[in-house]
Amino acid sequence: MSYSTLSSRTVLVTGATSGIGQETARQLAERGATVLLHGRTAEEARAAADRLIATTDVEPRQLHTYSADFAHLDKVETLARQVAAEHPHLDVLVNNAGIAAPERHTVTADGNEVAFQVNFLAHYLLTCLLEPALTSDPGGRVVNVSSALHRTGSIQWSDPNRTRRYTRVAAYAQSQLALTVFAADQRVTAVSVHPGVCDTALLPLYAHKGISPAEGAANVVRLCDPAVEIVNGAYYDRATRVEPAQAATEDRTVKRLNKLADLLVSRSAA
Repeated sequence: MSYSTLSSRTVLVTGATSGIGQETARQLAERGATVLLHGRTAEEARAAADRLIATTDVEPRQLHTYSADFAHLDKVETLARQVAAEHPHLDVLVNNAGIAAPERHTVTADGNEVAFQVNFLAHYLLTCLLEPALTSDPGGRVVNVSSALHRTGSIQWSDPNRTRRYTRVAAYAQSQLALTVFAADQRVTAVSVHPGVCDTALLPLYAHKGISPAEGAANVVRLCDPAVEIVNGAYYDRATRVEPAQAATEDRTVKRLNKLADLLVSRSAA
């Protein structure tokens, strides 16, 4: 992996308080980037920044903290407004925040199945709202941290909240498929990446053993580097570009998902 400086780059990392997100923030900051760390609460985000300052040579001025609980879409809107106001030139958005779907079917206050909202809809809304701030300069991009489990998923178009038939693995896989499909949206330059099966809170969905979060994060950070050429809408399995699930390459599916997401986040479908 190239270790070129990223000192001119401003990167927002969602879910930066633990796991792959925390390590992504660390590696970006160590390479000189200005990193906007998002956490579910302000306390968690500040603690994550303090850990980086205490354990690295990162300058405190490189780190800015933000908070929003993605189970509440109004908090996502507030986050987007804050980021756009304070950082009108954003080079990279890393859509990383994610949860394992709970054992029991759970619906947010917004009326959406919680994994579908936190893992996909919140990132969809955040990306759309930050589109004006996302630079069109060469290298500007969105990196969606997806999962190989997207291949097992299907989007239940008539019941995306899975009120009729729910399993946690199917709900999680659906959210990851949606996030992967969203990378093919033409409004912004975007890719999705499976960083590898990592030893994080999501590990039980995959296996009993995984690589370190730092190893997984390296696959994310690589795609944030403007020196790394990407193909808009591409999917990467760790460092290798591969074909995603067939649904993720279909224009019809992309348009249908945008329409569904607009409806679920109460945005105009126009």
